[in-house]
Amino acid sequence: MPQLSINELVDAFPQFRAAVLVAENLAIPAERPPELADEIARREAECRSRWGGTELSAIPGVAAWRSAYKGFGIKKTSYRCSVERLVKNVLAERELPRINGFVDAYNAVSLGHVLCVGADDLDKVAPPLAFRYARPDDTFLDMAAEEGTDPNDPPKPGEVVFADARHVLCRRWNWRQDARSIITPDTRRAVVTLQSNGVGSVEAAAADLASLLERFCGATCRFAVVEAGRPVAEL
Repeated sequence: MPQLSINELVDAFPQFRAAVLVAENLAIPAERPPELADEIARREAECRSRWGGTELSAIPGVAAWRSAYKGFGIKKTSYRCSVERLVKNVLAERELPRINGFVDAYNAVSLGHVLCVGADDLDKVAPPLAFRYARPDDTFLDMAAEEGTDPNDPPKPGEVVFADARHVLCRRWNWRQDARSIITPDTRRAVVTLQSNGVGSVEAAAADLASLLERFCGATCRFAVVEAGRPVAEL
């Protein structure tokens, strides 16, 4: 069973909290089911109603992550956390990307709770898992690398990453995922992290996601929470 640690980050980022959720017995629809599409459309409309006309920097969940990114040296506007990109696109009248039933569900939760969410195929990772600082031998294959280009893009010194025992699973904390463990319709077990930095309830988001995954992917879910006073969890 996977173990998740945030030990390395507690001193510098005491407000960081994460729920780690394991989903098993998955049957992931390759296409977004109609009822999930309706739920996502509702959440997109709620996002536009709540945050339309608001500067991204004034949205508490976004501001918290911008501050955290600055805390490990990220100042370029081209590097934004995953939830900021989702909110920005929805406010620009674009719908959440259609990937598969699982990814679409966790993007809906990320949007609705304004929390960063990421997932990996549990059968393609090597626990223990950790949010930690980058190491000189870390490797990373960019899932968004253009065809014909080199996907190798190792993290910079001092960068916060999410990693397993073999390599980095997500660069810049929650910016871009590694290509080797993405969720596909063939995934049968997944590990999801739902992350906050002082704003938002990871418990509520995890419960919300568990409900959607049980409903649309047939999942059996359980989750635990890591935080400054409890930096390691095992599932």
